Amino acid sequence: MGQFGAWTADVNLDAIRVPAAALVGGDAGVGRGHATAMRCLAHGRVHIAALCVGLAQRLVDETVDYARTRKQGGRPIGGFQLVQGLIADSVTDTLAARSLVLEAARAYDDGSDRRVAPAAAKYFASEAVGRVADRAVQVHGGAGYMRESAVERFYRDARLFRIYEGTSQIQQVIIAREVLGPAGTGKQA
Repeated sequence: MGQFGAWTADVNLDAIRVPAAALVGGDAGVGRGHATAMRCLAHGRVHIAALCVGLAQRLVDETVDYARTRKQGGRPIGGFQLVQGLIADSVTDTLAARSLVLEAARAYDDGSDRRVAPAAAKYFASEAVGRVADRAVQVHGGAGYMRESAVERFYRDARLFRIYEGTSQIQQVIIAREVLGPAGTGKQA
């Protein structure tokens, strides 16, 4: 559907034996591989969130440029208040996502939060870029729906960010369980 610049493929491993020394997390103990994988996912969530911010900014730039140059009734469509509202919402989403990503990256780097902040940044930024992409297509009108339009491609590309590194729903579970503590598991303390 999108993301044609990022090649993906299935990998099938049948009848493969992995020696204990080659296990993710080392052979010192069972269960370390999961912890290692979770740390990698948390880092990847900050990375995906930052990519979303970059794409959102590009979509805002494309939308603003189009609204300045496209004319309707002899004047730029950027002069219409409803178009201005769509642009304002997109700028706000982009700025909020950028701020959250910067805070999540700071907390990840200093070790103070490697669970909630990465999940929240990925969740918010991936949802935000979807909204920004939708508004960009709306401002571009029929031209935004055409294959020749950059915003059409970005619209398709943005959708996958809500799936990468854990879906939005998985991010919700991670965030809620972390802040709820033992109550988030549904078990009695």
